[in-house]
Amino acid sequence: MDVLEALRAEAGVVAVVGAGGKKTTLYALAGHAAHEKNRRVVVTATVRIPPFDQRVAQVLLTDEPAAALEGTTTWPVGVVPGWDGTDRYGGYDPAVVDRLAATWGADLVLVKADGARTREFKAPGDREPRLPRNVDTVLPIASVRAVGSPLSANHVHRPERVAAITGCDRGDPIRPVDVARVLASERGGLKGVPDGTTVVPLLNKVDDGDLRAVAEEIATELLERAPSVERVVLARMIADDPVVEIVEA
Repeated sequence: MDVLEALRAEAGVVAVVGAGGKKTTLYALAGHAAHEKNRRVVVTATVRIPPFDQRVAQVLLTDEPAAALEGTTTWPVGVVPGWDGTDRYGGYDPAVVDRLAATWGADLVLVKADGARTREFKAPGDREPRLPRNVDTVLPIASVRAVGSPLSANHVHRPERVAAITGCDRGDPIRPVDVARVLASERGGLKGVPDGTTVVPLLNKVDDGDLRAVAEEIATELLERAPSVERVVLARMIADDPVVEIVEA
């Protein structure tokens, strides 16, 4: 299946949260939508974000994104308020993204809505995620490669919060059920999601048959724990054809 269709990311405001492939997912969706579907795509953030990669055709630094996008003809476009330090851009207040989506004619607005410090798995902090109020789809992401790793800061962002959700102790090996519990939790992957928003969990880095079996176990458990979730996508987002499998309730 087409990755945009699989992730319910064909149009509107789509936010990525979690760990294990947020930026890869943002750029894969942006490139596919802009270059293969000829859609007007904006990539932005409500948190700090590293410099955009080459799949973003141009970058605009502005406090008024809707006005700055007027006359744009080359897509996708990265839009951020400016540099935050020397190596990352800052993010907008979520209300700015809401206004952007409401007042300017982008087909798809892709939003990085939390951070993970390059870890494979996480649970959100007190001030995360920073979701726009009118977000259409939220994609909570986890890497299946987290399974088997110890619950520690080397592999997990905010391991103490994962421990609180799962009941595991620090240092315990992460199990498929632990990933499912976090993604299905109101303190985890579902945290702060507005009513009526579509949620499609993404299990990333499904690179071989063994990892696919692990991902299928996570997906089955997740769907049992989260009645509001209708599908889980198994993927290898670095691939040209990233969708490995769709598991549905």
